[in-house]
Order: sequence, then C-alpha cells, then structure tokens
Amino acid sequence: MEHQLRAGPATEKACLTLADDLLRGADAIAVFVFGDARARRKVYYYAGEAKVRMPTFRMGNVICARKSKLLDWIEVQEGFANAE
Repeated sequence: MEHQLRAGPATEKACLTLADDLLRGADAIAVFVFGDARARRKVYYYAGEAKVRMPTFRMGNVICARKSKLLDWIEVQEGFANAE
C-alpha cells in the first residue's frame, strides 16, 4: 500500500495523512484489533462499558479510533498483564 505524504504544518517535513491512522466504524476497529469484523460488539463493550476503556471517539454516530492510540493502549494492557 502506497502512503501519500504531505508536508506537516510549519515544519514542511513529510508525514502520513490522518486518514492513514484513522479507523472509522466498529467493523474496521474490530478487524484491526481482533482480526474479525464479527467482534464489533467487543469494540462497543471496550469503548463504553469495560473497566479499562479502549481509546475511541465519535464522529457523529460513527465510532472511530486512531491506529496509533490503539497500539499504545494495547502496549499499556500488556504491561499490566506482565506486572500481575
């Protein structure tokens, strides 16, 4: 997959577009995190009801997440699991 690069504000360094980091919809988040769109109910659970919340936000009625934030969240969860 070829990434389109754009100049960042004030730096003019090439950076990935926000669209490359954005997941739109519970299906897309489920595929990224769990590997299967059928796990979309887990996304809603972890986004709203779980003790440790998944970093998501809404754009209108659509649940969204950044891939980078999800990866950071998973790393933190790994740290908690290893500490126990």
